[in-house]
Order: sequence, then structure tokens, then C-alpha cells
Amino acid sequence: MVDHSFADLSLAALYDGLNPWGPSDDFYLGLVRDARSVLDIGCGTGRLLRQARSEGHGGRLMGLDPAAAMLVQARRARPDVEWVLGDTRVRRWQADFDLVVMTGHAFQALVRDQDIRHCLGGVRAALADGGRFVFETRNPAARGWERWTPERVHDITADDGTPVRVWHEVQDDDPERGLVRFTETFAGDGWPAPRVSRTTLRFLDAEALEGFLTEAGLVVVEQYGDWGREPLTPTAPEIITVARRA
Repeated sequence: MVDHSFADLSLAALYDGLNPWGPSDDFYLGLVRDARSVLDIGCGTGRLLRQARSEGHGGRLMGLDPAAAMLVQARRARPDVEWVLGDTRVRRWQADFDLVVMTGHAFQALVRDQDIRHCLGGVRAALADGGRFVFETRNPAARGWERWTPERVHDITADDGTPVRVWHEVQDDDPERGLVRFTETFAGDGWPAPRVSRTTLRFLDAEALEGFLTEAGLVVVEQYGDWGREPLTPTAPEIITVARRA
């Protein structure tokens, strides 16, 4: 789950523990293995590209993220990957990458139409001929945010050994605009007070996604409803999209 709280260095160190490697990572890693050059937008701690390099990927691997604290974690682990601070509003490439990905539902952090347009414009420019853009969003019809409740507590251990409890609570949802606002709370033993962040995510259905992609000069070539590449259905948990330049 994308969360601006991970701009905090101490909390960024918790990210991989809260989000263990899973089927989505396997899905993207398979794509990265087959690509000569990869741009990971919203790369976070860079886990995907770090794993690819550790396996011997010899091509160009670049991670882009606006949170310096996340990139600190990435650089510590793999200084032999290009880690770039910023986003597609200020960083631009021209036909440099065979594959562009946005993992971890990072696309949903693009809340405004203009944010989506800026991002997709940058993606299209960065793609080489025949290149692909692959990303996922949560299917709004599955209403996954209804399970983001304080009763679902995640336990993690900080680098200094402090036990930390993490939970989410939805504050407001606006189905017509596809917006969900929620808090994420981190409570550590011995901390003077919990740390609370507030985040807004946007949920777009397949039709709306295709509209933005088409406007940006990208065309959908495949869509899946889960990480096993099952077809997209109205109630599938994910909308996993593979697009290329039109």
C-alpha cells in the first residue's frame, strides 16, 4: 500500500517487512528478467530491481521515487542500480526503456487527472519501440478498502529491535470520484506517541484506466484480474494492465 509516511527514514526501514515478497513480485520479476532496460516508477526501497540485479541482470535498471528515505534503503542494498530521486513531472527520458513498471499499487497515488496525465506522458516518452508499460490498481468493484480496519494489526520489528504495530483506518470514501482517504498508524513500544499519516488513493475501473491510457498514446494489450494471469472479471481483486505505445 502506497503511503507517504515512508518518507520518514525510520519508517522506510520497516517497509519491506510490512510488505513481504509475494505473487505480485514474482509476476514483475519475470518481466524484468526478460527486459534489457527497466524503469521502475515509485520503486520504494527498490526491492524488485535489487532482486533482479542480485540474480545477475546485466542491463540498465533504474528506480525512480519521490521519497529520499526509501532510496536510502535502496542504495544501501544495491549501489549498482541507478536510483533517481523525483517523479515523472521533473524527470523525463526519451525511448530509453524496454519496460516501465509501477508496482505496489503506486499508480493509485496519482489522485488528480493531471497527475495521471503527467505520469502517462512521461511513461510513453520513456518507452522504446516495442516497449511495455505494466502496472496494477485495485479493482474498485472489489471494495478492498472495506477491510482496512484497526482490527487488522500488522506486527513488525524495527532495526533497533523495537516491536511496532501498524494498522489502517478509512476516514472517508467517495465512490463517485473513486477516492479513499485513510490513516496509517505506527505505534512502537517506548515511543512517546504513535505516528499517524494520512493518505488518499484513487480507484479507477478498467474503462477509466483505458481512457487515460488512450489519451496518452498508449494502448492496452493485456489485462488480468490476479497475479495468476486469470481474466479480468467484474469482481476480480486487481486490474493488472499491460500497455504499449499506440
